[in-house]
Amino acid sequence: MDLGLRERVCLVTGSTGGIGRATAELLAGEGAHVVTCGRGESPGVGEASHVVADLSQPGEPERVVAEAGALDVLVNNVGYAEQRDFLALTDRDWDEAWQLNVMSFVRAIRAAVPVMQGRGGGVIVNVSSTAGKRPSTGMPEYSVTKAAVLSLSRLVADLYAGAGIR
Repeated sequence: MDLGLRERVCLVTGSTGGIGRATAELLAGEGAHVVTCGRGESPGVGEASHVVADLSQPGEPERVVAEAGALDVLVNNVGYAEQRDFLALTDRDWDEAWQLNVMSFVRAIRAAVPVMQGRGGGVIVNVSSTAGKRPSTGMPEYSVTKAAVLSLSRLVADLYAGAGIR
C-alpha cells in the first residue's frame, strides 16, 4: 500500500509496543522517516530515530516534537488502561490518567501545529478508543480521558483545517 509518506517525518508516541509499535513499523515500511517515542528503548522497527521520554511530564511532549524536527505527521498514541473500581480511584489516579492520556496529546499538538503551519500543513492522528464513546465500567478514568481525546480531535480539526492540518 502506498500512503504517500515516503521521506515524510512521522512521530509516533507510545511506540515501544502495541498499536504504536505496529503503526511505526507500517509507516517505516512506507518509507517514512519515523521517530518513535516511549519510556523504554527503541522498538527496532526501522525507525529513523527514537526519543526516550515520559510524556505525562510537562515539557516532554514539546521536547519530543522538537527533536523530531520538520514534522509532517504526529500520531498521538501514548496511553494506558487498567481494570479499576470507580470508587477506589484516587484524585492522583485520575490526575495521572489525565496527564498521560489527554495532556500529553494537548502538549504535543501545541508544539506540532506551528511546525506544520510553517510547512504548509500536516496530519495529526489521535488514537482514542470505543471506550470514549461507550464507557467501560471497569476502566473509568481511561474511558473519560478517551472521550476527552475525541473532543480534542474535533476541536483541533476545526481550528486548523484552514491551515492544511488535518
